[in-house]
Amino acid sequence: MQARVSESRAFPHYDPAQQYEVKVFDLVYRRDAAQEWLVRIYQPQGAGPFPALLDVHGGAWSAADRTSNAPMDQALAASGLLVAAIDFRLAPAHPYPASISDVNFATRWLKAHAAELGADPRGLGALGSSSGGHMVMLSAMRPRDPRYAALPLPEAPEADATLAYVLALWPILDPYRRYQFAQETGRTELVTRTEGYFRTPEAMQEGNPQGVLDRGEPAELPPTLIIQGTADNNLPLDMIERFVASYRAAGGTIELELFPGMPHGFGNTPGPEADRALELMKRFIARQLARLAAAA
Repeated sequence: MQARVSESRAFPHYDPAQQYEVKVFDLVYRRDAAQEWLVRIYQPQGAGPFPALLDVHGGAWSAADRTSNAPMDQALAASGLLVAAIDFRLAPAHPYPASISDVNFATRWLKAHAAELGADPRGLGALGSSSGGHMVMLSAMRPRDPRYAALPLPEAPEADATLAYVLALWPILDPYRRYQFAQETGRTELVTRTEGYFRTPEAMQEGNPQGVLDRGEPAELPPTLIIQGTADNNLPLDMIERFVASYRAAGGTIELELFPGMPHGFGNTPGPEADRALELMKRFIARQLARLAAAA
């Protein structure tokens, strides 16, 4: 049965300066007749309820797992966030939009089960890295798309996949532009993996956050923070800059933090720049939750 949170209850407080011990464990969040999919929970040990954060890993839509962002997930949970890092269906066995459907389902699942995990479903945000940034952003912009919301959640049939905010880390926000970039720069593996996920250039353009904005489609535009290194050879920087301009033009609030000389995925490598990225994320989350609390 879905746990419910009273609307009169105080909005979850988040102080990024706090430090908590963190319990880490896995749960099954989705199963079908053939397979189970796990979520790794990073649970602060304290009174709670804590704000919740969904984590969607990268891997060019076809590799890696829920442990990929463990250093960041651990650090964010230690500041007082319940972090849920998911596995999902991977290409080429499961092409677009399978993983977007999984992200949509996981968002609804976390809202439905937050209270059981010591968290509050209100103010749920998501972190997506690399191709995970594409998946999080596309799901957030189209939270009620029937293709993405196709997996039923019987315990919470009324839940939707809207998000309070997005953390997009070195994200692939225009997969078609990145596909062209990979071709231009001889990145055969990225070309192959992009084709394995989308199958056609038309799908790369349709399942595309930048394309949603370019076409003027109705879309949710949650407040977004982008963390991006300037020495990232996995994507063209102009892709990020164009998305930021388009998002603002569409009425969305978005912040871009550039990290000079940093490569793709630097946030999971210990060091001063990873620490700075974490502090920026924590402060951004605190601002979003304070804004929501004031409006509640």
